[in-house]
Amino acid sequence: MMLSRYLPRADFVSYEDFLENYRVAVPAGFNFAFDVVDEIAARDPQRRALVWCDAAGRKASFTFAEVKAWSDRAANVFAAAGVHKGDAVLLVLKRRYEFWFALLGLHKLGAVAIPATHLLREKDIAYRVERAEVRLILSVGEPELQDQIDAAAARCPGLRTRAFIGGGAPRDGWLDFSAALERAPAAFPPPAGAAAAGGSDPMLLYFTSGTTGLPKMVLHDFTYPLGHLLTARFWQNLHEGGLHLTVADTGWAKAAWGKIYGQWLAGCAVFVYDMDAFDPKELLAVLVRHRIGSFCAPPTVYRYLIKEDLAAFDLSALRWCTVAGEPLNPEVYERWRAATGLRLMEGYGQTETCVLAASWPWLEPRPGSMGKPSPGWGVEVVDEKGDPAGVGEEGQIVVRTGAGRPVGMFLGYHCDEALTARAWHDGVYFTGDMARRDADGYFWFVGRTDDLIKSSGYRIGPFEVESALLEHPAVLECAVTAVPDPDRGQVVKATVVLARGRAGSPELAKELQDHVKRVTAPYKYPRVVEFVAELPKTISGKIRRVEIRERDRRKAEGSAGS
Repeated sequence: MMLSRYLPRADFVSYEDFLENYRVAVPAGFNFAFDVVDEIAARDPQRRALVWCDAAGRKASFTFAEVKAWSDRAANVFAAAGVHKGDAVLLVLKRRYEFWFALLGLHKLGAVAIPATHLLREKDIAYRVERAEVRLILSVGEPELQDQIDAAAARCPGLRTRAFIGGGAPRDGWLDFSAALERAPAAFPPPAGAAAAGGSDPMLLYFTSGTTGLPKMVLHDFTYPLGHLLTARFWQNLHEGGLHLTVADTGWAKAAWGKIYGQWLAGCAVFVYDMDAFDPKELLAVLVRHRIGSFCAPPTVYRYLIKEDLAAFDLSALRWCTVAGEPLNPEVYERWRAATGLRLMEGYGQTETCVLAASWPWLEPRPGSMGKPSPGWGVEVVDEKGDPAGVGEEGQIVVRTGAGRPVGMFLGYHCDEALTARAWHDGVYFTGDMARRDADGYFWFVGRTDDLIKSSGYRIGPFEVESALLEHPAVLECAVTAVPDPDRGQVVKATVVLARGRAGSPELAKELQDHVKRVTAPYKYPRVVEFVAELPKTISGKIRRVEIRERDRRKAEGSAGS
């Protein structure tokens, strides 16, 4: 019912039909909170919207009528706290179900929501508050996090309000948002005139992970949710009455991909497992206990799940599995399929976009491939001149926007016109990600442009070498980078974290080098192998190869000067 309003057609018979005929209808002034959530609440108030549980065994479930009422209350609380259309609000709510009420309440007000992780420290919080001119922070009521926010607030005079949820102890200068929700009116009339928000107004802002520098501010407008019809209805293959679980904290853009917009548009309920620590056995038990039908997680999660005795878990309700966040190692794909009978359908996109390529339902997935391009996005692989790359030729993934900005694409980097112009110019958005296209049109990830290694005339992407190393039982984690070489220009280096019980040695380094030579092209093997206790990472868990390269550069300069 809701789907047909925005998708004139959804019954495609092939990928080619999908690519040619997929269209999204975008109503003027579209606002997801009013036009989707409140509309469903009016037409089908008892429809299941959100199912929540936590590791302590607590449970909650909400219909669309209840979500509407609680989001109306949240809008009233924000308004009473002085939040207006266009104001920025930082949400640090982990996987608490109040996140959905708060986010929708901000949409109704026309404020700009900034989801963020609870792993932020004082300097990270202050950076976000100052750069985005945040007026209010709403966080979980955890003292350690609140201490960090208090310290940041002392440096940020523009921050007017600090609020918390979760029934924590009263705290000087903080608004008890949970108590205020209970008292607030359960109705919020849609604003009219200049106060109304929708369409091209700013709605959502994400700070990217910053693997190569300070985080960028990615700004989306109110049409962004409609872009995730591709994500949910077609890549995740969701349908009316389903129950979908995406393993993501609400602080990451992956939550927008898998925990609200596209899922509700497709008629599917969202499941939330609120966990503080990842326990693969307990996650499997949750999938069984709640009869989850569709599941999405990064490859790392699947790598842990396949180590469990999957035969001991009744996963018969699970009918579709998707994977994203990094390229998938073929070994994980094969072991998951052997244990469950289910294929892992890969997808690729960025915080700036929706899904750009995927293993769509009509395609046979090829493990390690991101699949084929999304309709309506003009996705290509281009060479250094900007021309389409040939079959098997490595190039940069781009989105051609000359015919118009695709539904769901970002507006630009907030308050940084120069950065936006560098990434998006002449009708082309440059993703910064390298890939190659095979003869059948499947895309294969190579690496970030900054991570590409050029050695003796060869162009080497780190992922293929990392994937080969991860197949060796001694390797727990690894990062492949370039180090300067006087003869070859650069050579491949592997920084390796070993599995428990293994110790680094010259013999093991040689064993890993020989292993890579057998698994992939011999010229790609790491001529330098370094064993470390841990890899440098961003707060979202992405490996900071730039930090490894910088450390190696300083080490080389120190050796040259000694």
